[in-house]
Amino acid sequence: MSFKHLFKAKLNWFSHKNDFDSTVKNYTKSHTITIEGKEILNVSAAKAFKGDPQLYNPEDLLLSSVVSCHMMSYLYVCAQNGIVVMSYTDEAEATLEVLEDGSGRITAILLNPKVTITQPEKIAEALNLHKKANQLCFIANSCNFPILHFPSCEIAIP
Repeated sequence: MSFKHLFKAKLNWFSHKNDFDSTVKNYTKSHTITIEGKEILNVSAAKAFKGDPQLYNPEDLLLSSVVSCHMMSYLYVCAQNGIVVMSYTDEAEATLEVLEDGSGRITAILLNPKVTITQPEKIAEALNLHKKANQLCFIANSCNFPILHFPSCEIAIP
């Protein structure tokens, strides 16, 4: 049996008098995304694509979605397996390849989760559970590029 959930987002962009730069035929990329009941998210293109570098861009948000979903899936499988996680950090990276015709795609995401647990005897299992977390991760299951994991695990010092 499967369940379906619907997520909605509203994008708003509009042109201001000086938004269009006719010398380079380029529109301002900044816009807002509204999700009911949540703060407005200000978004732009990445700086490399003439966006506002102070704002989140779609690539940032895709990477954030992958790293966040993996962590939540990981905490779920750790709880199922009796592993007590004290902290979880990740310095993730996404690689974007842009072709000569201007098209592009994310070609890989590297996750570097660093987990601190309380049980020394469960380090190997804690490291291995990243594979199970990836299998369960909704976002990873929706991607058409590899998501590679380079986990580390340490023991919490009392």
